[in-house]
Amino acid sequence: MLFDSHAHLDDGRFDQDRDQIIKNAQEKGLAYIMNPGADLRSSLKAVELAGQYDMIYAAVGVHPHDAKDMDDVTLLLLKDLARKPKVMAIGEIGLDFHYDHSPRDVQRQVFRDQIQLARELNLPIIIHDREANEEVFNTLREERAFEVGVVMHCYSGSAELARQYVKLGAYISIAGPITYPNARKTVEVVERIPLEHLFIETDCPYLTPVPFRGKRNEPAYVYHVAEKIAEIKKISFEEAAAQTAENAKRFFKIP
Repeated sequence: MLFDSHAHLDDGRFDQDRDQIIKNAQEKGLAYIMNPGADLRSSLKAVELAGQYDMIYAAVGVHPHDAKDMDDVTLLLLKDLARKPKVMAIGEIGLDFHYDHSPRDVQRQVFRDQIQLARELNLPIIIHDREANEEVFNTLREERAFEVGVVMHCYSGSAELARQYVKLGAYISIAGPITYPNARKTVEVVERIPLEHLFIETDCPYLTPVPFRGKRNEPAYVYHVAEKIAEIKKISFEEAAAQTAENAKRFFKIP
């Protein structure tokens, strides 16, 4: 059993063959896929897909890239969406100081607003953090986000920071880059973080793992992330797949 804890199946690159992509995932042993939103449109689509496919669940939120488009009406609409069936989290939300597509002060406010929404609704949070490690960590602590649950999506920080997150009960999600030749930093994270605190994900259509790197990513390829974690941890593929799936099921409160 596999759980792709972060996939953007709402992306337009799947419009021509989405049904086939779902079948590919099922044939590869996937039982669950979490589809987070990145803005209001993709959040709506995520909820729609969760209603169409048994194995898909949704999260709703505004990505830091799109924070500049967030207003009070959007927040209210997200709150309404978050109450829909199979919406299990708020996300993906956070800070991105690499691209700065939205002003940093706007990113900060929108991040805090959505953490507060998650706390109000008692939903866990899916975090995007790029080149804002210390500030994301401090904001999550200040806003008491760990009380509802935190997963660090596509984690790219240090092993030491990952250990601090785990001490606060958070989970670390590992994506396709773990399979790349220059992945030493992420390999160290997997070595030092207990399997009980790891998720696996594709972040498709992005971050395609080896041996499909360079092609469009899809949930079926999460198999290769689990395979790499098993290799690093020196455990069976079956144990890596089952434990990471159980972790995500528990976090998202999926029966």
